[in-house]
Amino acid sequence: MAFILGAAAFVVALLLSVMLHEGGHLLTAKRFGMKATQYFVGFGPTLWSVRRGETEYGVKAIPLGGFVKIVGYTPLERIDEADRPRAFYRQPAGRRAVVIVAGVVANLVFAFLLLMVMAMAVGVPQTGRVTSTVEEVTPCVPAGLRAECEEGRPRSPAAAAGLRVGDQVVSFGGTPVSDWAGLTRAIDRAEPGQTVHVVVRRPGAPEPLTLPIRLADVDGRPFVGMSAKVVGGGYERTGPLNGAVFAGRAVGRTLASIGEVVVDLPSAIPRLFSPERESTPGGQVGSVVGATDVSGQIFASATSSTRDKVALFLSLVVSLNIFLGAMNVLPLLPLDGGHLAVVGYERARARVNRIRGRPDPGTVDLTRLLPLTYLAVLLLVGLGVLLILADVFNPLQLPE
Repeated sequence: MAFILGAAAFVVALLLSVMLHEGGHLLTAKRFGMKATQYFVGFGPTLWSVRRGETEYGVKAIPLGGFVKIVGYTPLERIDEADRPRAFYRQPAGRRAVVIVAGVVANLVFAFLLLMVMAMAVGVPQTGRVTSTVEEVTPCVPAGLRAECEEGRPRSPAAAAGLRVGDQVVSFGGTPVSDWAGLTRAIDRAEPGQTVHVVVRRPGAPEPLTLPIRLADVDGRPFVGMSAKVVGGGYERTGPLNGAVFAGRAVGRTLASIGEVVVDLPSAIPRLFSPERESTPGGQVGSVVGATDVSGQIFASATSSTRDKVALFLSLVVSLNIFLGAMNVLPLLPLDGGHLAVVGYERARARVNRIRGRPDPGTVDLTRLLPLTYLAVLLLVGLGVLLILADVFNPLQLPE
């Protein structure tokens, strides 16, 4: 039930984000006197609609986006003669640019405000120190790094050697360790099948204990079978000023991460259906299906506190809005960035002609850009379908 609630919450958040994006276009278009005839969430058959003035507002059957119908958004559109003065393409370049970017701005502002609310109400996550103290001993050797323990699987090396919760590892294979980073480095230097001596301090024991552990092989890597205790973590609520600083930095980090994903995605595509999918930034990107599944996992998690779940869900919604904004500024038609690039090209061309003493050539002939537009749509749809299939057959998992 919690999984279904989380999935439904993300769908609602997605629709709200789309409404904000399209609302940015609608409000600015109306503010400049342009004629907007439709404002819809979703695509396909209309489920419900109502007309207010000259605009029809409604919901369609497929909740995968939305649109605002602004009369004359391109010169290719046939419009009534009475509507021609209010057509989008006949407006000054500055006004058209504002309408185009308003959707992106709406998503980014919403993400910023949501991050501020998180910082003030939920708190800013504090990075805890990951120690070398055992928090949990894995009972078995899983079939893979992301697999669960199944009946018939052998005992984990840690369980077989008698490692206990609360034990503090101070030496691994002769290498002194003081924290989790040092312990993982020592483990990575070992070989699967190798027997190493692990020195631990056990609560109540007068002297350190030495445990011989024979490392298992999981996906070609040495496997011990323990998780570490984190100390000093949690959340710290802030005031509005610090909340704004936190929000600004978080938006910047997210945009940088999206840039890394875009750069890495082409090389990650061959691994979308392999166990190594999440090993690179590009493999961690998902579709709406994957994000809905992750939201369900957040709500259904048995190990996370309510505060953790709220913070993770709101972070997911923030990432969604920043992604919507970042994706739409790509200079590809039919995205907002493509239309903005056309406006920029028209103004640059008009300026050059004015310098040369020639008349303004007017709007761009979009028929010449149709092949590129069709190609961009084909690539975006193809990538979307590929990510949906990957999320169905090789879904992303929340880290434990």
